[in-house]
Amino acid sequence: MRRSEFLRAVDAEFGARASSLLNDLVLSGLGGRSSSRALDDGVPPRDIWLALCEETDVPAARRYGVGRRELKRF
Repeated sequence: MRRSEFLRAVDAEFGARASSLLNDLVLSGLGGRSSSRALDDGVPPRDIWLALCEETDVPAARRYGVGRRELKRF
């Protein structure tokens, strides 16, 4: 998962709360860091996404394969 895919996934899942969750929610799975801090510290976006999902009880069905752009079919 790339950083851009992570940010799309967070936006799609959390909408208007996304920015607040990224900056304010401390994730125990990331050593007590926020998602933004973990990104700055070089933690892989996929690890951050899974920790965020775990902390906010995102169902497993919505955790995988998100954040990717849809392929355009001609």
